[in-house]
Amino acid sequence: MIRKSGILLTIIVLAFTLCTGMTGTVMAEAAAVPETDYGLVQSEGISIPVFTEENMRVFDIPDNDALRFSKELKVGWNLGNTFDAQDSGKGDPKRDYETYWCGAKTSRELIHALKEAGFKLIRMPVSWHNHLTDDDYTIDETWMNRVREVAGWIVDEGMYVIINIHHDNSELFLYPDSEHYEQSEKYVTSIWKHVSEAFADFDEHCIYESMNEPRLVGRQYEWWLDESAPECIEAVECINQLNQKFVDTVRAAGGNNADRYLLVPGYCASPDGALTDMFRIPMDSAENRIMIEVHAYTPYNYALNMGDPDSSFDLDKDKTKLHEITDFMNKLYEKYIQNGIPVIIDEFGALQKNQDDLQGRVNFAAFYIASASARGITCVWWDNHAFNGNGEKFGLINRKTVTWKYPDIALAILENCSYNRTE
Repeated sequence: MIRKSGILLTIIVLAFTLCTGMTGTVMAEAAAVPETDYGLVQSEGISIPVFTEENMRVFDIPDNDALRFSKELKVGWNLGNTFDAQDSGKGDPKRDYETYWCGAKTSRELIHALKEAGFKLIRMPVSWHNHLTDDDYTIDETWMNRVREVAGWIVDEGMYVIINIHHDNSELFLYPDSEHYEQSEKYVTSIWKHVSEAFADFDEHCIYESMNEPRLVGRQYEWWLDESAPECIEAVECINQLNQKFVDTVRAAGGNNADRYLLVPGYCASPDGALTDMFRIPMDSAENRIMIEVHAYTPYNYALNMGDPDSSFDLDKDKTKLHEITDFMNKLYEKYIQNGIPVIIDEFGALQKNQDDLQGRVNFAAFYIASASARGITCVWWDNHAFNGNGEKFGLINRKTVTWKYPDIALAILENCSYNRTE
């Protein structure tokens, strides 16, 4: 559904094979604006590229329950810098961590606005280490209840929710090396025992993600995997074992956990971490209920590197950038999707670098989502509610006013998910 603001909407339909980028233009009548659109209207002067099934390369997607499930997720949005906000150590019990980083309390209206926009999935990153009551890693009841409440709003809207272990990556809690493995296993097992028991009554609309970007924090290989480096080999094996403990713990927790869909990452949740032959999908008592988690702010210098001034994403001129996106997606498609295993890129995006980069970010979102959904891959935009300052500005919707700050990016995401065209 495309929204307009009193005028006909021009849609640029881009004919392409996900490699060549040939372009053409057509006119299309837009749907009427709903009475409450929360500002999700196209901006004057911004073109929203729409890649259609008729003029894009068609990929063969196997037909099984798991891939049908991931298709139902369509596209998603991250409730970032919220329940994942944290301090090092045990934290401050008096601090309101939900608003600590993002400055806004999560409202039911926000969840409804995302549903009305067309998003089907919300990822709720959660950091737990500031909310533990004892050395056995028992989770504070008030914190758990609040996480359950917001997750419940999402499910009540008919949407899907992902909850995880997020910023608990430290030598005090979760660290994938042999020196800290015993402690990490205890932490992962305890957290997922408590969470699984608390969410046992949630149906398949609630998905668990074992860990966020498990990696060797503060070391040489924190953000890249060298398959020949002994410390990387050791880290990957620790992650494999922790993913297995996660699956075993969830399945033993009872209720709807017996066949819940579960997400597991490789090293630092990178594509390379999932593609390396060292990475193993956990054994599971449920049949084909494991999904692969990847984060990919690709191309890096454009999408995430604040130290690089590159703010261009031209669909005709920036062919190298287009290839960077389709290259890693092709590899994920060939290793997993073709073999019936779902992949979710549950963090992606392009940060704002200047006041003139909106069209490029719209182009990026459109191409990225079209490329992923054509290959059967589900994507979730990283929104950290950041719009100002010198940090990573990925925000799309103002949570305080529940209005879209960058509606064109949201529309580019929604319009280019091929799953949205096949009900």
